[in-house]
Amino acid sequence: MMQSSPKQTPKKRGKSTVKSIAELVGSILEPVLARRAGMTLDLLRVWPEIAGQEFRETTRPEKIDWPRRIHEDDPFKPATLVIACEPSSALFLQHEQTSILERINTFLGFRAIDRIKILQKPVRTVPAKPATAGIAKSLSVEQEARLDAMLEAIDDPELKGALKKLGRGVLSKHKEV
Repeated sequence: MMQSSPKQTPKKRGKSTVKSIAELVGSILEPVLARRAGMTLDLLRVWPEIAGQEFRETTRPEKIDWPRRIHEDDPFKPATLVIACEPSSALFLQHEQTSILERINTFLGFRAIDRIKILQKPVRTVPAKPATAGIAKSLSVEQEARLDAMLEAIDDPELKGALKKLGRGVLSKHKEV
């Protein structure tokens, strides 16, 4: 008689919990941000909607200054939101403070902020300069003719144009080649 082996069932694995980098970083940064700046990542995430089209690229919340409470029995006092703002937008932001305060407090769910302090400083990221910083000097007639002769055998117009541009750049940097 054959001995039957006990049925082996494959071990069930738990659901794979793949987390995005944003979730991992968020869980690390959230307590630090709360301690240092007095605000949450959620406020930073929704800032473009709170700031509106006019200010989303020229402003960012820096920190929330909560008033110190000496005793636990002290009544709650609203905080001041410090907003970094491009100098060119600061005056316009000042005129829109009331509506921005309403949107912030609506987002937070209660009247947590009652003042905005505008800190004028650069906010936008500066786009990288193109690799060709200088404009190439024009070539002499002889240099242009020599370059054309070197590229005469190339049939592909795109390649020929790119090599001609490169050749002009190289030849313009040398006095006589």
